[in-house]
Order: sequence, then C-alpha cells, then structure tokens
Amino acid sequence: MTFKSLCILPAWLLLCLAAPALAGDVQVAVAANFTAPMKVIAADFEKNTGHKAVLSFGATGKFYAQISNGAPFEVFLSADDETPKKLEQNGTGVKGSRFTYATGRLALWSAQPGVVDAQGEVLKKGQFSKLAIAAPKLAPYGAAAVETMTRLGVMAALERKLVTGESTGQAFSFVSTGNAELGFVALSQVVQGGKLTSGSAWIVPETLHSPIRQDAVLLAKGKDSPAAIALVAFLKTDKARAVIRSFGYQP
Repeated sequence: MTFKSLCILPAWLLLCLAAPALAGDVQVAVAANFTAPMKVIAADFEKNTGHKAVLSFGATGKFYAQISNGAPFEVFLSADDETPKKLEQNGTGVKGSRFTYATGRLALWSAQPGVVDAQGEVLKKGQFSKLAIAAPKLAPYGAAAVETMTRLGVMAALERKLVTGESTGQAFSFVSTGNAELGFVALSQVVQGGKLTSGSAWIVPETLHSPIRQDAVLLAKGKDSPAAIALVAFLKTDKARAVIRSFGYQP
C-alpha cells in the first residue's frame, strides 16, 4: 500500500496498520526548538504503535542541506513552513504530505530570576554583555529574533552583543550555561505545562515578528515505510496535539 492510498485513511486506522508485529524504526529530523515535546511524542508513539522514532535534532537550514544531499531521514519536522515546501518542490518530500504540526512562540529568556522583565524592557536598557540567538539564516527562531529587535529599534545597539548558535538548542545552551546573560529561544524550551521551568522570561508578542508556522513533511525515503507513515499520522492525533500544546505551541 502506497502513501497516496494510505493518506485517505483515518489516523486511527493508520495506527492499527502499524501494529507491533510490523514494528520498525523511522529516522526523523527535528528542528531543535521542538526537542522536548518530540521526545515525549516519540515515547508515546512507540508505546502506541510499536514503531520507534530515531530522533536527530538540529537547525532547519542544516537539515535542508543534509536531506537535499541524500541524508537517510524519512520524516522532517521543520521550524518553518518554507523549507518543507522547497523539499516537496524538489522531489525530496512527498507531495501532499506537508502539514503544519505547530505554531511556535519566541521568548526572551535568562536562566537567572529577575533578569528579564515581563515587557522585555531589558533589551532597551542594554545592561548586559551577551545576548544569544540562533543563526538567522539557519533557524527561523533566529530570524524572528532579529525581526523583533529591528521592530523594537534596538538591533543596531545590540548587534555587537550577539552570540550566535546554529540552532535554538545552542542559543538555549549559551544562556543555561551562563555564557550569555539572556537569549532568544523557543518558548517550548523554557515552559512546560504552561509554567516557566526556570529563570525569567518575556513571551514576545506575535505582532513583533512573522508567524512561526512549523511544517512536517514525509520524505521520499519514507514514502513506503509503515513506520514513517504511522508517525506522520500520529502527529495529528489528539494525544500528540495535547503534548504540543503543553509546551506552549498551538498545534
């Protein structure tokens, strides 16, 4: 049975087709900002279907280059909606399989309480030496951070203080290890169950940057894989959507 015929079936039937007796592995490329929720979803996926999602986390731009050059990924969860579209257009992604699995939120975060105020005024005061962001050309959250600072009129003043990582994962690491006092990260990295896990944060208003729509796509290498097809279906289930919502995304 091909992806084209399977895609018209309801999600529950797809999951039944992916029974433990036919269990397999699926290689998944996941945008770094989605690390925490995807680990939870992968565990639920294995428990419910018997299939195992083998996860790799990194920058969207870097994954695009790897996938375009033949990397053995079967499903891609991007941090934007443009990259999966390009993969569909160049034949690396399966046409018709792309969908938005989450809409992300940007946060300015410090590992220390009291550093970041609830209105983000700390950016205008500039009383810090280093501000971490993800590389704008590789990571949509980095691009959103630059767009936010530009709209606030602080980009020129803060540019010399920027510490850039290739992904939101690295930006988060810079802040959590104290190599930067604060940084722009994905809200999902610092919030769980609707509560801030540590430090202090400002949730950036969505009016300050373009929407961060995150699309997933079934890749050509996974079009005949029951495990890959089952994972795409599982991401659309109420169970997965509840996890996504608990980390501050809109599913």
